[in-house]
Formats: sequence, C-alpha cells, structure tokens
Amino acid sequence: MAAVATQSISLPPRPNFKPIIQNVVSEKAPESKTMGSDFQPEKHLTYKEKAEVLMMKDIGYPEDRGVSPVAVSKPFPLFSEEAVHEMRSEIFKKEVMENCSYSSNIAACQLRGYAPKYAPFTYDAWTHPETLKIISDIAGVDLEPVMDLEIAHINFSVKSEEQTKRELDVINKQKRFYADDEGIAGCPWEDDKPVVGWHTDSYPFVCVLMLSDCTNMVGGETALRTATGDVMKVRGPTMGCAAILQGRYITHQALRALGAQERITAVTSFRPRNPFQRDDSVLDTVRPISDLSVLYRSFAEYRLAMVEERVRAQLKEVREKDRAGKRFDTKNFKRFLGEQIAFLQHMQNEIVPDEEVQVGFIEEKDYPDVKVGPAGEEEEQADQASKRLRTE
Repeated sequence: MAAVATQSISLPPRPNFKPIIQNVVSEKAPESKTMGSDFQPEKHLTYKEKAEVLMMKDIGYPEDRGVSPVAVSKPFPLFSEEAVHEMRSEIFKKEVMENCSYSSNIAACQLRGYAPKYAPFTYDAWTHPETLKIISDIAGVDLEPVMDLEIAHINFSVKSEEQTKRELDVINKQKRFYADDEGIAGCPWEDDKPVVGWHTDSYPFVCVLMLSDCTNMVGGETALRTATGDVMKVRGPTMGCAAILQGRYITHQALRALGAQERITAVTSFRPRNPFQRDDSVLDTVRPISDLSVLYRSFAEYRLAMVEERVRAQLKEVREKDRAGKRFDTKNFKRFLGEQIAFLQHMQNEIVPDEEVQVGFIEEKDYPDVKVGPAGEEEEQADQASKRLRTE
C-alpha cells in the first residue's frame, strides 16, 4: 500500500475463508475440464431475455439525475455455473488472497485489483464485447469498466455452520412471516443489521454478480431510497445471476442474508464509454482500500484521456470555423473552458495526498431517517420490534 495511516484504527478480524460451494458445483455439473480456459461467450453467458428494470422516474427522480434513465434492474442470469466456478477458482488462489486482500472498518476482507494479473478468465468475462453489450443494453447507456482495478471487487460474508443452522431453524419456523411480492422479500433482522449502511457508490453504475449458492438464503436484497424518502427493496441475485444499479445517484444499502453459510459477490463498476458524457466519479469509498499508486494512476489515465478527446474535438471545431471564415464563438469557448476547469478541479479534489489517507477507514455518511408511513418514527420502531419478536 502506498498510503500511510494517520492514526491507528481497530479493524474487525478477517474470517478464515474456504470455497464452501465448490463441491456442490462439481456435483451438479460434469467434471470440469475448463479450469484456466478462455472465456467463451457462447458457452459462459446465460443471458436470454432482457432484464426487467425500474426507471429513475419509477422511484421519483428526474431521468437526467444520473447518466441514464434506468435506476436498477431486477436480477438476471448472466454467467453459467461453469463460469462462476472458474471465477471462484481464481479468487481463491493463494497469491490473490496474499496480495489483493484489504480490510476496513466496515468489511473484514475484500479482494481488489486481482484482474487481469491473477484472474485472466474473470478479466476477459467482464471486458468481452458481448458482456458489455448486455450490461449496456440493460443500463440504457453504452458502458465500460471504470478501470481494471474495479473489475470484480469481491465482498465476503462467511458464517459458521452453527450460526447458519440457527438461522435456518428460525426461517423454517417462521415461514409465514416471509413475504414475497414480485421479488421483494422480507427478512426479520434486515432493518437492524444491514451489510453496509446507507450509502452511494463511487462510480455511475455497478453490476453485482452472485458467486455463492443461495438455495437456502432468505433476505440479501438491495434497499433503495426513493425521492420521497421511502424504501424500496429489490430481490438479491442467485448464483450466476447479476443486477445493475445506478449507485452513484441512488442511496442504497445491502440487507443481511440469512440461511447461507457464505455470500460472495463480485462488484464491477462501470462508466459511460463516451468521453463527452459527464463523469462525476469519486474515490472516497475506495481510496482507503486501494493501492493508491494504482488507483490514482488509473483514475488519472482514463480522465485525462477524456480531456484529450474533448480538447481534440474542440480544436477541430475551432479550426474548421476559422477555415470557413466564421467568427470565433467566444461564449461557447468560454463555456467549454469552464467545463474542463471544473472537470480538472474535481480530479484535483479526489487525488488526496498519500499521507492524508487513513488506510482501512471508510467514513460512513449519516443520511436522514427513512419515511416509513404516516406514523413516522413510531411506526418504524413498532415494525422493528414486531420483527424481532418473530425470531424469539
């Protein structure tokens, strides 16, 4: 790590991970001969029908709030079981765990920046034109990965067998309390203990891929805050399925998943491919858990390339108007300069000096209370108390 912590912090212990569903996968499919194979879209992509989406206007926001009118998708099949198995084999490599593992105050262990060096299959899967076409079609805008560092960021959640058994016992006894309304499910502890609190992402779009067997899992939804402050829940994906979210512009949180011994997700972040579209990506959620040299270089490279394309286009316009004998357009040129100054100032703000970065500490933002209903906070507290009673 290039950064030096300015003060010591107490981090949660790292769990002892093991590929829990590896044997399950091999039992369901013929013995795989593809380990270390190349990504083949006709074999490893399972996307068939267009995924259902919620638009920005469906949750009360204007369509131009973000970079697309699309807010979030419901889970859709993306990668085959064989592809998932390949991806898992890459993340559990010894060198990945040793060289690409990060801890923070909100996550005991995450893997970052392991592709393409240690994970060529994963890298090819997320950068293949067929995969990008699927993601872009669903998102309603032509997308590409923000940078290699943000391809398949891995989040782990692992429980003991005893803890999982207790959760399954509760679930089996209380089935009548678990609502299922068009993919929006209830979970008795979800409001009390989300995986991560309310937040927005660093980048315009994220695609969350499930790498675990979710057969017995209850909960694990993504909760969205609408423009009115209400909460909308979107069902979490099952193994090999994914969901996309315009997370930079929508406040959301991942709710707890019960009944599964492990929950491993791969999060790949995307930005518009067009250099003339807006890009207000930030680094506050990734700066403390990244090699700053790699992060800053990658951030600078893609954004300077955007500036380069914009300057080239502006220079071409200036020259063409001059050859045509037209007057110099002072007003529009000053507007262009102002936009690029703001763009570069944004970069300046995000490149925080290494010595000022507190490694492993991600600041959690305090968002206003959620509107639950006419009774407000009293109704929310009563609802949470009711859910707790169901588990006792």
